[in-house]
Amino acid sequence: MRVCLASTSPARLMLLRQAGIEPEARAPRVDEEAVIAEVEAAEGRTLPAPEHVLLLARRKAEDVALRLASDGSGFDGYVIGGDSMFALGDEILGKPYTPEAATARWRDMRGRTGVLHSGHSVFRVAPGHEPREAFAVAEASVTFAADVADEEIAAYVASGEPLLVAGAFTVDSLGGAFIERVEGDPSTVVGMSLSTVRRLVRDLGGSWTDLWNRS
Repeated sequence: MRVCLASTSPARLMLLRQAGIEPEARAPRVDEEAVIAEVEAAEGRTLPAPEHVLLLARRKAEDVALRLASDGSGFDGYVIGGDSMFALGDEILGKPYTPEAATARWRDMRGRTGVLHSGHSVFRVAPGHEPREAFAVAEASVTFAADVADEEIAAYVASGEPLLVAGAFTVDSLGGAFIERVEGDPSTVVGMSLSTVRRLVRDLGGSWTDLWNRS
């Protein structure tokens, strides 16, 4: 059973590999900002985080699934797409990009709890059949240590790790020591809820263990 990850995220690729799956990877051809702007303009509102991540996950997985279904390659398997964003209170925190923004972010997050929203879309693609989709949103709360010192923040920011990740933190690398608690599926915080993807595969009539292809 073939598996295609509709993402270029190293974190999502690592998660699937750790779960026994070596996926193919294709970059979705989706202008994320344009998609969100179009839907928000049509509906006259700002999409809340769960709707935002689900919309993008579905669009990205759909783009790759439809291309695989029509390229004549005979793809028979599953396409997995995802999108994530981190909310602290009423504020959506994306990638900080600069050391100054990451430093300010971490000083504000100390001792607080935020929610990681992760959208998931799985398509079953088979020759001679229309692709079928199942989708869901998973959430996990993250509580940051209150005693993270300014010197620790400076060292963490200097590592470069928090600059290009949503929320300016990781739970599975250098940032993990500054996180006191995660409530929910821990893999959600990394980038994709494996338990949610497993359920979606089952909803489409498949078995998660059939996707295992790594020794």
